[in-house]
Amino acid sequence: MASVKNRGLGKGLEALFNDIEIDLSGDTGHRIHSDRVTLLNINDIKPNENQPRTSFDEEKILELSQSIEVHGVIQPILVRPSAYGYEIVAGERRWRAARKAGLREVPCIVREMTEQQNMLIALIENIQREDLNPIEEARGIRKMVDAFELTQEQIAKSLGKSRSYITNSLRLLKLPSQVIDMVASGTLSGGHARSIAGMEGQKRQLEAARRCLESGWTVRDVEKFAREKSGTKNAPGKRAARREKNQEIRTIEEDLKEIFGTRVSLNHGAKKGKIEIEYFSRDELERLIEMFNRLK
Repeated sequence: MASVKNRGLGKGLEALFNDIEIDLSGDTGHRIHSDRVTLLNINDIKPNENQPRTSFDEEKILELSQSIEVHGVIQPILVRPSAYGYEIVAGERRWRAARKAGLREVPCIVREMTEQQNMLIALIENIQREDLNPIEEARGIRKMVDAFELTQEQIAKSLGKSRSYITNSLRLLKLPSQVIDMVASGTLSGGHARSIAGMEGQKRQLEAARRCLESGWTVRDVEKFAREKSGTKNAPGKRAARREKNQEIRTIEEDLKEIFGTRVSLNHGAKKGKIEIEYFSRDELERLIEMFNRLK
C-alpha cells in the first residue's frame, strides 16, 4: 500500500487525499510504479474523460510543442491504467503538444487511481495552475459537489481558496446562458461576471453584460449600474474638498484602477500617504479580499 502524496499538483491534494491509501499491488496487466518515470507509447495514452477543461489554446499548444522539440517533455505526464492502455490524469496539454511535436514516446508516471481520485486530481491540477476559464472552473467545482458530496468548505480547503471564492464561482453557473458563453469564450472577464452574478434578474444581468462589451465598463461601472437600478442612493452630506493632484498621482490612480477594477484614490503627502480602494457591495469586497489573498 502506498499513500497518495502531494507531488507537484499543489498543496490542496494533500488536504483531500491525506487519509486515502492506494493499492499498487493488484494485477492490472500493467507495470505500476508509484514514483518511477516510464516511457510510454504516445498512442497508448488517451485523454481523461473527466478533464474539466473543454477548450485548449492551440497557439499555446504550438508554442509548447516547439519547446518540446528542443528540450523534450521535462515534466512527466501522470496516467493511470485503463482497459485500452492508459488514461491521462494530469498533463493533457503536454500530451497534445508532444503529439504535435511528433514524439512517439513520452515520460509518464503510472498510478492506480479510483474514479474519484482521478477526477479530483484532474480538477485540482487545472484549477490551481489557473488553466481553466471561470466557467470551466465553476463547472469543475460543481462536479466536485455533485459527484462526491463535498462541502464548499472542503473544496475551498483543497483548492487553497476562500469559502467566498467557491460560492461566487458557483454563482456564475446561474447567469443567463448568453452571459455564460461570453465568460467561457473570454469575451467577458471573471471579475465582471462575478459582479453581474450579484444582481437580481437575468434581464438586468444580460443588460449589464452587454454594456460591458459595448461600452467597456469596468467592474466598478457594473456595481454602479446595480446600485442605480436597485434605487440605492449615495448617503447625504457634502463631499470633502479635494486637493489638486498632479499628473503623476492621477496616472498612478488610473493604473491602480485598472488593476483592481474599481476606483482608487491616492492621498500623497510629503513623507507619507494612504491609498483608498472603493467597493460598492459585499461581493466586490470579497473579490478584493481574494485578490489580496493571492499576493500572500
